[in-house]
Amino acid sequence: MAKARTIFVCQECGHETPRWAGRCPGCSAWNTLIEERQATRLGSDRGRAMSTEPAEAVPISEIEAVAAARQETHIAELDRILGGGVVQGSAVLIGGDPGIGKSTLLLQAAHRMAVCGATVLYISAEESTLQARLRAERLGALCNRVLLLAANDLDQILQQVEKHRPALAVIDSIQAVYTQEIPAAPGSVTQVRECAARLVYQAKRTGVPVILVGHVTKDGIIAGPRLLEHMVDAVLYFEGDRFHCLRILRAVKNRFGSTNEVGVFEMRREGLVEVPNPSGLFLGERAAEISGSAVVPAVEGTRPILIEVQALLSEAHYGSPERRVSGADYQRVCMLLAVLQQRAGLAVGNQNVFVNVAGGMQLDEPAADLGLAVAMASSFQRFVVPADVVLAAEVGLGGELRAVTHMEARLREAARLGFRRALIAYGNRAGYDLPPPFQVVPLKTLRQALEVVQ
Repeated sequence: MAKARTIFVCQECGHETPRWAGRCPGCSAWNTLIEERQATRLGSDRGRAMSTEPAEAVPISEIEAVAAARQETHIAELDRILGGGVVQGSAVLIGGDPGIGKSTLLLQAAHRMAVCGATVLYISAEESTLQARLRAERLGALCNRVLLLAANDLDQILQQVEKHRPALAVIDSIQAVYTQEIPAAPGSVTQVRECAARLVYQAKRTGVPVILVGHVTKDGIIAGPRLLEHMVDAVLYFEGDRFHCLRILRAVKNRFGSTNEVGVFEMRREGLVEVPNPSGLFLGERAAEISGSAVVPAVEGTRPILIEVQALLSEAHYGSPERRVSGADYQRVCMLLAVLQQRAGLAVGNQNVFVNVAGGMQLDEPAADLGLAVAMASSFQRFVVPADVVLAAEVGLGGELRAVTHMEARLREAARLGFRRALIAYGNRAGYDLPPPFQVVPLKTLRQALEVVQ
C-alpha cells in the first residue's frame, strides 16, 4: 500500500528535506529545492539487497581474483574508453549536448554487436519505433538481433530486460523513464534517482549490462541528482562543437578501466566514424606560409594529438582592444599576452587579439602555452613559424619555460607525422630515442624560443 508525502528535493545534489529552504542543506546551493510528492511503500526495490547470500567479512587476500567478463561493442574507440568492452552486469552513463551523437553512437554499437551474434535491447523512451527505425535505416544499422522497444514505463522496461536477457540494454534516455509508484513528473529528481537505482539493481542481479543516456544542463553536467553519477560504474561524456565534425568521448569515471583514455569520432552523413589518426585530421588544412600559426603536441587522455593554434593580432585604432578566444582558456591567453609584453618586449597591449584552436578542439593544458605565445608573437611581428616545428612547454610569469608531462609520447607523434624539430622546456631535456632526422631543442625562456623560430 502506497502512502504519499510531500518533500523538497535539491536539483543539484538530490538532498531531501521536509521543508522548503532558500539554500540546500546538502550542497549549499541557492534556489535549487523543488517540491515533489513522493510515494513510499513497503518492499520497494530501493532497499533490496544485491544478493540474498548471508553477509560475511573475509580477508581481502583470500578473495579469488577473476577477470571481469566483457562484451565488445566492436567500435574500437568506444571499447578503449570502456577498458576493452562493456563489463557484464555493469551500468554506464553517457551524457552530452543535444544532437552531439549519443543515440547515433549507441545505435551503431548495438548494430555491430548484433551482427557479431549478440542480442541487444534498445529502449527508445523519447522516440517512436518508426523514428528509431528511420534513424537505423539512415545509419545502415538494421539487424534482427537489435530489439527495439518504444516505452518509458519502468515496469515494462524491466519486464522486457528480464524476458530477453540481452547482451546489452540501452536506455535512451533515463530522464524520460518514469515509474507509476512515484507521483512526480518524468525527469524529476525523485523519478530519475528511483528509475536509475532499479535499473542498476537489475543489471547487477541479472548480469545484463545497461547503458543509460543522460541529458546535460546548460553548464554541461548531467542533469538530475549528482547521486546518479555515483550509482553507475562508468560515466562518459560526449564532447564536441555541433558546428564541427569532430566528437570526443571521454571517461570521467570508470570502475573497470582507465579514465585517461579518449575516443575520437567524426560525424558524417552515414553516422559516427572512428578517427584512428586525429592529428592528420587537424593538420590536413593547415597553411604553412602564414604568420600566426603554430603546432602543439597536445595530450588527450594518454593519446598525443597534434593541433594547430592560430592567432591574429591587429592594432586597435579606437576604444579598448578586443580579446576573442575560441578553444583555449581566455584567462590563460591574457596572461600570455602580459608575459609577451613584460618579458619578451613585445608591445601587444594596444592590439586586438583573436585566438582560435583549429578543428573545434578545447585546449586547456599548460603544455599549449608556448605554442599560443609563439603564435601570437608570430602574428604581431609578421614572421612565419617553420612548418616542421612543434612547441610544447608551460610558460611561467617570469617568461621561463617549465617542463610538462608525457613529453616522449608527444615527440614520437610529431616525428611520426614528419616534423623535424621540437621546442621544449629545458626541464624536459632528458634523452629520447627518436628517429635521426628529428631534433629536440631544449630552451629556458620564452625569449629564446622566439629567437629560434624567427
